[in-house]
Amino acid sequence: MGSGEWGMGVADLQGIVIGSWRLVTSFPTPHSPFPTPHSSVLTMRSSLLFIICCLLAAVAPFAPMRSDAPNEQSAFPGWPDQLEGHGLTQLPLSSREERFAADFPGRIARFEALFSNGRREIIIRWAPRETRALHPASDCFKGLGYSIKPLPARVDPAGHRWGCFDARRGDESLLIYERIYDSADKESWSDVSSWYWQAMMGQTGGGYWAVTVAERK
Repeated sequence: MGSGEWGMGVADLQGIVIGSWRLVTSFPTPHSPFPTPHSSVLTMRSSLLFIICCLLAAVAPFAPMRSDAPNEQSAFPGWPDQLEGHGLTQLPLSSREERFAADFPGRIARFEALFSNGRREIIIRWAPRETRALHPASDCFKGLGYSIKPLPARVDPAGHRWGCFDARRGDESLLIYERIYDSADKESWSDVSSWYWQAMMGQTGGGYWAVTVAERK
């Protein structure tokens, strides 16, 4: 996502508080046949402002926040050379993948790896920060005409959880699994939505890998 992304920061909250104060102070003094002490009106206005501030403080931690400051981890570190201990061989992108890569705010590469039970094809995407352009693999396969069936999460030998689904089109049946992780591999997500919102709220470091593995059944 670019510089036009939405979010709420300190300046936004300050603007809301100032606007709320102006609104509160614009309330007319209630007409009453009895004299109303000026201090009572001020007390009422102060109480209303205090309530508004409390509500803002309650929702502020849940408001999406981001910083446009450069992240030290956002430089592309180069493609990995293995997956789960198996060597990766880079393959050329298809014409469709090249068109997508042209608009992707990061990098995309295709690889293959030989496991003990067969060959895997791997798509690896790297993004310097959170982006809406990093779609779930299930959306991509649906767009290619595959029917999708969600499966239980896969746990690899290192204990990482991968989102998993079955993709079928005609006689072709594929097992697809994917995960997203940060540059240091300290944070890992099995679905795009969880990753995006956590990254959007500034709870992770910059530089992200999205690895999608396709295994023929």
